[in-house]
Amino acid sequence: MRFFASLFVCLTLLMAPPAVATTPLVVGYSDWPGWVAWEIALEKGWFEEAGVAVTFEWFDYAASMEAYSAGQLDAVCMTNGDTLVTGATGRGSQMMLINDFSNGNDMVIARPGVSSVAELAGGKVGVEVGFVSHLLLLQALESAGLGEDDVELINVRTNETPMVLASGDVDAIVAWQPNSSQSLQMSPGSTTVYSSSNAPGLIYDVLAVAPESLANRRSDWQKVFDVWYRVVDYLAVQENRAEAMRIMAGRVGISPEAYAEFFEGTRFLSRAEAGERYVEREGLDSLWGSTRLADAFNVRYGVYDTPQDVASYIDASFYR
Repeated sequence: MRFFASLFVCLTLLMAPPAVATTPLVVGYSDWPGWVAWEIALEKGWFEEAGVAVTFEWFDYAASMEAYSAGQLDAVCMTNGDTLVTGATGRGSQMMLINDFSNGNDMVIARPGVSSVAELAGGKVGVEVGFVSHLLLLQALESAGLGEDDVELINVRTNETPMVLASGDVDAIVAWQPNSSQSLQMSPGSTTVYSSSNAPGLIYDVLAVAPESLANRRSDWQKVFDVWYRVVDYLAVQENRAEAMRIMAGRVGISPEAYAEFFEGTRFLSRAEAGERYVEREGLDSLWGSTRLADAFNVRYGVYDTPQDVASYIDASFYR
């Protein structure tokens, strides 16, 4: 009888769902397609299936970084450049996975009558100085043979750029979605003269995790990593697109049709593609090269004073 009782217990354990840690990992995320896509896993119960407890908390982007710096989160969704900012000024993190890179959602938008970056020479550009939009503007100016001294920068919060462009007080603004689309809508005849699609890899969107959480709960983060690539694989199937847009649009309160436009400007990376970008080399096709460029930009514009050790912010081990 003891044998059969033991056999019954073993079979019960084998059939039971994976054990889940009682304390959930807490992740901050915000309104960007590469991060809103986590909503698919949440709605479909994929974290529960993987046996990992995760709570995703919704923030405005800047507030998510502040909450992370204050120790309220185990991880936060940020750009690679902003991982350096939070690390230099508040709390370090490690980029354990790349969600995507911006492929058109970040834009330099010119007023009606201006059709190229070169035509901005001598004009005014509204941009949030010291942030990623500023970095995109520098790339745009360089592509046209111009420098920062060739334009007058007007410091404008990104969420105010649609109104500023519509006011006629500037010749162009720099913004990301949804502010970039709003800028185009509010200023009929305005034109996108440069976007992140012209500099793929300038802006990587990542999941940045507290080093102590990564060390203490590595097996749980491995499950989160695997769930993310279940999301990516799901998004790669065209037949899933309508449902995906419904889920993602529902998170931000717009129509699936409108959200599909934002989605197209986001380049989701497969596991293999992201792993290639974790290889250390210069250039925007590497997370290392892109992050070093962001570090030089941050120091130049006084975001922080001391260059950061980029290697300490990158954990490529999940791709190996």
